[in-house]
Amino acid sequence: MAKESMKARERKRERLAALQAEKRAELTKILKSSDDSDEMQEAKWDAMIKLQKMSPNGSKVRGHNRCGLTGRPRGYMRQFGISRVTFREMALDGKIPGVKKASW
Repeated sequence: MAKESMKARERKRERLAALQAEKRAELTKILKSSDDSDEMQEAKWDAMIKLQKMSPNGSKVRGHNRCGLTGRPRGYMRQFGISRVTFREMALDGKIPGVKKASW
């Protein structure tokens, strides 16, 4: 089991990223515009400064996939939302429909 503080930190990052997504998108749109007028250069500079002042945890790339049951950060299976260890235990117990141990 992962520490509760680590799980809470990931939840906080997800919440913050959702709140700041729209504002970050606006600022990056300004930064990526191809207009090179003096007025636009100043706007790009302001957008860059604002983006740097935003919380780094608000960026969606800071998030890390964790097992929904144990909080394990490694061996995450996207299709099921759990770690490989938890998946194996649940599959062997018959808790995941349609999954059975391979034998050949």
